[in-house]
Amino acid sequence: MTTPTPPVRDPETRGLRLVAVLLALTVVSGLIDAVSFLGLGRVFTANVTGSVVILGFAAAGVPGFSVRHAVMSLLCFLLGAVTGGRVTGRYGRGSRRRAARLALAVEAVLVGVAAAVAFARPDTTGTRDALIVLTAFAMGLRTATVRSFRVPDLITTTVVTMTLTGLASESRLGDATQHRTLRRAASVFAMAGGACLGAWLVLHHGLGTPLLLAALASGALAVAASGRE
Repeated sequence: MTTPTPPVRDPETRGLRLVAVLLALTVVSGLIDAVSFLGLGRVFTANVTGSVVILGFAAAGVPGFSVRHAVMSLLCFLLGAVTGGRVTGRYGRGSRRRAARLALAVEAVLVGVAAAVAFARPDTTGTRDALIVLTAFAMGLRTATVRSFRVPDLITTTVVTMTLTGLASESRLGDATQHRTLRRAASVFAMAGGACLGAWLVLHHGLGTPLLLAALASGALAVAASGRE
């Protein structure tokens, strides 16, 4: 009598589902943008659509907005996205789990370095510039990686406009199809919750604490992420 061979578990299924991981990363994006907008000169390094608008304000001479900071955020985000595309294409082909863990590990390191800089040299021009560069690059790399997963309504950084449009247009008052209503609502609340927590931490504890929390969250998710949606 032959002993039946136990089924081999797909490595992609090991760990936390991508939907949960991406919702948690949306909270991290809120934290990062609270730091960047409130502490780095009114610029966004995660939801960089805001930086495009801010660049327009700054170019028009509106007080309190910086062309240099907006351009720095956009360029570093794009450089991170290019890097994320190359890394995903080379190391993550066929494995969302490997791509997610690699991108999140890099993100955790970059944001951790940003936290260390914020603690070591708070409130200097060089620190603000370094934090913009580090966080924008990390968010670009992560967003490019997440985009390659093609998980609907969970890009983690570009959330609110299209998600709220989908919620409204497909609600019972719209076409009543109600596709992914819970997921969309959860992503909006995750972004708002992360921004609220980040703002409170910036106001009461400075820039280093929310950045450290974001780095720890990204590191934990790098260990826990699976490739299953």
